[in-house]
Amino acid sequence: MYTRSRTLWLGLSLILPSALALAAPEPDLSKVEIKVTPVAGTVYLLEGSGGNIAASVGEDGIVLVDDEFAPLADRIRAALKGIADRPIKFIINTHFHFDHTGGNIAFQKDVPIIAQENVRKRMEHGGSSGNGGNFKFDTAPAAKEALPIITFARDVTVHLNGEDIAVMHYPNGHTDTDSMVYFSKSNVLHTGDDFVTYGFPFVDLLNGGSVQGMIAALEQATKTLPADVKIIPGHGPISNLADIRRYLDMLKGTRAIVAKGAQQGKTLTQLQQAKVLAGWESWSHGFQNADMFIETLYRDVTHPVAD
Repeated sequence: MYTRSRTLWLGLSLILPSALALAAPEPDLSKVEIKVTPVAGTVYLLEGSGGNIAASVGEDGIVLVDDEFAPLADRIRAALKGIADRPIKFIINTHFHFDHTGGNIAFQKDVPIIAQENVRKRMEHGGSSGNGGNFKFDTAPAAKEALPIITFARDVTVHLNGEDIAVMHYPNGHTDTDSMVYFSKSNVLHTGDDFVTYGFPFVDLLNGGSVQGMIAALEQATKTLPADVKIIPGHGPISNLADIRRYLDMLKGTRAIVAKGAQQGKTLTQLQQAKVLAGWESWSHGFQNADMFIETLYRDVTHPVAD
């Protein structure tokens, strides 16, 4: 399983105190090494600290999906040279969170960043992220040099290395900035943080995220994919469709039981005291334990994101 230190980095390497907005702290990256794993075709997985990086490496150059943190840029470049000495042509951001976009400022000196238009807006203005309740942290506005310079509203395709690299925006999932990236020839999908393997997910309700939207995004993105597609989650090891189906079952089951309780007039505290997610306790972890995810679900079903 993916180490806790790598998940949202994870979760900012600590559990933030209740109802207190903290600035996202800088991680200690001095000892981080970049691990490279072939996935399929032209696609490789790079793991360091922060969100998973996908790299399509071929005769036309390199396309990266996400870029972790700026201090790791040289180590990422060195890891890529260990695969092939090719130039990086484009970087795609799956969403705006700093553990996926922190390297933008280092890479965009030489490489254009592509992202859904909300990524640029969220990064430009900064602000609070969280579940609208007891989990919240602040991020400062990003430097101009870190902002994506190519943006799109719905979808865009990059044609390199014999791949049709489809970047597909799914609104209101992990955030309102999310895209998934499908490498058609290699048959690899990078889900961003709409799918993670560490347990209950962090859903950024303060930035347009929703559990129902996350469910819809994963169902739509995977419904026509080949059965043998390889999945790169936002955090965690290489996965498959069975892993996503199990994750979807958890999201649907937990949301349904919290929605039922809310419809019966039960409060958040009552649902937490009743331990309504006891059947999913194996998904609980330090960053998003059962009580925290009940709060996310409760706020999601009682204040749904407008369509």
